[in-house]
Amino acid sequence: MSMSLANENVWTERPRYEEAEQQYYESLNKATLTPLAAEVAKARQRLTEIRDDLLEPVPDLNTSVDSIAIKFLERKVVEFQKVLSNINDKLATFDKRLQTLENSLNKGKLQVSHSIELPASDINKIEDEDEGEDVDLFDTDSEDDAEAERIREERLAAYNEKKSKKPALIAKSSVILDIKPWDDETDMGEMEELIRKIEMDGLLWGASKLVPLAYGIKKLQINCVIEDDKVSMDELQEKIEENENHVQSVDIAAFNKI
Repeated sequence: MSMSLANENVWTERPRYEEAEQQYYESLNKATLTPLAAEVAKARQRLTEIRDDLLEPVPDLNTSVDSIAIKFLERKVVEFQKVLSNINDKLATFDKRLQTLENSLNKGKLQVSHSIELPASDINKIEDEDEGEDVDLFDTDSEDDAEAERIREERLAAYNEKKSKKPALIAKSSVILDIKPWDDETDMGEMEELIRKIEMDGLLWGASKLVPLAYGIKKLQINCVIEDDKVSMDELQEKIEENENHVQSVDIAAFNKI
């Protein structure tokens, strides 16, 4: 029996051989690990960690939210109590002031009531004096009306007098006249002198200048101020044209109210 087993070809060390072979190839794989394989290994490790985190128990959110809400409500209740206490204090102060005012008014009424109390004899005496007085109310009213009328007339007269003394507004105008000579031989200085000799109530002569026309001829441009109610422009032009040896024509270059 033992001889037959010895002659048979049996591999009794196979498990040890397979284990050694596995260790050899594993060490070979670790030595030849590529960068891509390393990244894959890192990703696999990260996924394992995430899975472990997800498996951890999640806290009860409802419980945390309820606790926050309760704390908020408690804080608001405390604030409301402070406001209510402040209002109560103000109402108490107002009540005290009102009570003090009522007491002072009551004291004033008592003083007035005591001050107007009179004995019955004095009251009868006053009534007798009132009955004995003979007062004509209508005559008094008439006298008051007459006095008021007199005062009104005096004030009206004073106003009219003041108004009459106030100087009235005088309407004036500024006029520029163009006065043309006959020719270039006309003495313009003498012509201006003759014109300025013209005098009228409400007429005031102003500045003047010579303005060239043509062929050496110049015209006299003179300014004057007139009172509209006193001076007529037609009359003034006629007076200027009376100097017929010097003046050919008179024109109004400008007419402005002052």
